[in-house]
Amino acid sequence: MLNNRPVICISTDSNQSSNDGTKPRQLISPLAYSAAIANAGAVPFLTTEHCAEEMAELCDALLLSGGDDVCPSLYNEEIFNDSVKPDPARTAYEVPLAKAFLAKGKPILTICRGFQLVNAIMGGNLYQDLVEQLGYVHMNGAIRHDIFAEEGSRLHRIFGKQFKVNSTHHQAIRDLAPGFHVTARSIEGLIEGYEHDTLPIWGTQFHPERLTGIQYDGRTPDFAPYFKDFVDFVRDFYAK
Repeated sequence: MLNNRPVICISTDSNQSSNDGTKPRQLISPLAYSAAIANAGAVPFLTTEHCAEEMAELCDALLLSGGDDVCPSLYNEEIFNDSVKPDPARTAYEVPLAKAFLAKGKPILTICRGFQLVNAIMGGNLYQDLVEQLGYVHMNGAIRHDIFAEEGSRLHRIFGKQFKVNSTHHQAIRDLAPGFHVTARSIEGLIEGYEHDTLPIWGTQFHPERLTGIQYDGRTPDFAPYFKDFVDFVRDFYAK
């Protein structure tokens, strides 16, 4: 905590998907993540794919961000088809990173890939290709679709029963990991939100960081209160 502002570790993406193998590996982070965290009153702190244990010691909470596909080996499957594009180096870092925060019992917010990664780490699995396996197309940044929040969930408390979100994923949770419960679903029934029953972990399949601040387009609720809710929780978590 710095000046009563929680320090939130944000996992970075990479140039894996655009790299033909001839370029050095680069770490990147869309500004939307750190802007949402900073605007909510916390201090964003980006990872560097090094020092997972130290990151968990240094930071008050973790935001596992979106990006390329989770390695299916985490849930004991082979790659389903050519549409599945994992980032093994990122997965190899983020698994111990997430486990280090879990071991310390620190709050974790998950988004898209991070949402799927924690589910896989904790015993769940994924649909690797929604189009092939279910016939659903959710990989379109221009789409805004309705989701339905469960009463009593954080999403329901902040946004109500039904509201629109974005959709940029071609994978989704199939079986939810033990200890979690669903907090929102799409109209098709896909899991769009979860919370853990006892641990300070929750997240979304959609991208709330793109639905506030400079990227906000008015077609959904402004998700600034969602990030403020997380930051306030983290601050209160350490005040106990």
